[in-house]
Amino acid sequence: MLFDYKLRNFNIRLLIYVLALCVIGVLVIRSAAAGSMEDSRVIRQMAGIGVGTLAALILSLIDYHRILNISVVIYLGCVGLLAWVLMNGVLRGGATRWVVLPVIGQVQPSEFTKIGLIIFFAWFFDKYQEQINRLPVLGMAAVLFGVPILLILAEPNLSTSLIIIMMFAAMIFAAGLSYKWIFGVLAVLTPLAGIFIYLLQYEMIPFLRGYQAQRILSFINPGQYQDANRQQDNSVMAIGSGQLWGKGLNNTTIASVKNGNFLSEESTDFIFAIIGEELGFAGSMVTIGLFLLIVYECLWMARQAKDLSGKIICTGVAALIGFQSFSNIAVATKLFPNTGLPLPFVSYGVSSLLSMFVGIGLVLNVGLQRKNTHN
Repeated sequence: MLFDYKLRNFNIRLLIYVLALCVIGVLVIRSAAAGSMEDSRVIRQMAGIGVGTLAALILSLIDYHRILNISVVIYLGCVGLLAWVLMNGVLRGGATRWVVLPVIGQVQPSEFTKIGLIIFFAWFFDKYQEQINRLPVLGMAAVLFGVPILLILAEPNLSTSLIIIMMFAAMIFAAGLSYKWIFGVLAVLTPLAGIFIYLLQYEMIPFLRGYQAQRILSFINPGQYQDANRQQDNSVMAIGSGQLWGKGLNNTTIASVKNGNFLSEESTDFIFAIIGEELGFAGSMVTIGLFLLIVYECLWMARQAKDLSGKIICTGVAALIGFQSFSNIAVATKLFPNTGLPLPFVSYGVSSLLSMFVGIGLVLNVGLQRKNTHN
């Protein structure tokens, strides 16, 4: 039977919040493109929203257990694509993160790997839920998780790797990991963090490139690396200049971030700077509020899920959107070191946009099959 759940349980609120963020994204990307609706970035983003919404609606109606049945194939496909990136990827900005697919064009496999790993580990933790705290199972999970992470680090793509690690931590916690393991890991990582920072100053961290190490060091000691902080300083200045209501979309002020060329990647990594400048504090709070509502809805559906695999899917998507949006905004406001992360549903980038919509589609499906069908 294709539909063994009630469509009245469809969480329309979640979809509305997501589409509201997408509208903000299109408006700000259009503003960054000097108000042109014909700009290729605006057209591609709108097409991505249309395709993504359709994909989310279709996935919401396909029983997620059917997808979990092919989770091993999905995992192998993600690893294969990541390996292909390293062997035959497109080099851009000193990193190899994209591959060219027939008809589709350039895609970033690491974005879809995020969702692929959520699906795979939802299946894995559900299968081994009674043995989740046993060392052999944790060791197997660590190895299976480590393979794609190492491939992503090799691109190099440290920021995406960190987001996936946080996402994985949230999923394994939701799977029932004992606090003994959690406190044990924290006891080991705390002194290692100090050693990491010490070795970083002497460029002795093997998996970090020079520019990555400099970004972290400039955050720790901004006075010594003023040039490395210039982009974030300009971002903070732009956000502050928006004051309460902002300067307005499509403004032509030469002092703005998009017209004065104070920032690079203003429609992707630093799009929140444009939101702050043009929509002001009010627009920034609306954007942050929408992210909070999306994360809340995902976690609420995780609580209502009828099994562990559904709970982990919702938790994984909530953690992905929550951590990535927080990290992007934290970089734009200089709370985090400079990284290259898109703002979910807002930044320009079709790969990121489609992968997030796939995640939302899975969450909507879990919500349709929640254990409490009377609410």
